[in-house]
Amino acid sequence: MLNLLNILLADDDTDDCIFFKKALTELLIPTNLIAVHDGEQLMHLLINETTELPDILFLDLNMPRKNGVECLSEIKASEKLKQLPVIMFSTSFEQEVVNRLYQNGAQYFIRKPSEFSQFKKIIQQSLTLVAQGNILQPIRDNFVITVQND
Repeated sequence: MLNLLNILLADDDTDDCIFFKKALTELLIPTNLIAVHDGEQLMHLLINETTELPDILFLDLNMPRKNGVECLSEIKASEKLKQLPVIMFSTSFEQEVVNRLYQNGAQYFIRKPSEFSQFKKIIQQSLTLVAQGNILQPIRDNFVITVQND
């Protein structure tokens, strides 16, 4: 039996948040989801209101007020937050940005698929990795999580 996974989602796209929540309800992994919609809200929550860190943070790259790269840098520079596993995700895929995220300490990068079934698979893969304790940053070749077709 898997333990309840506490997930924090930072994404300004309402549709993506709905997709994410729907994907979680269809997976057989017990989760508790909290969503925030911009980087300032995220950092305020993590720094001021969280006594216990979530098991995982899904962090959108492009958000208003503070983007994902800025948030990741702050998280990894913070003594309190640096152990938090962060999975970055975005609809865009620029190798240079992905390299920077890796260097800044993100655990994984996901390119958001447009199809819900693919989105659900990639969320499941991510959560399975975390549930199995794979929270250390992988080697560079395994940093980008892609949908594995059955």
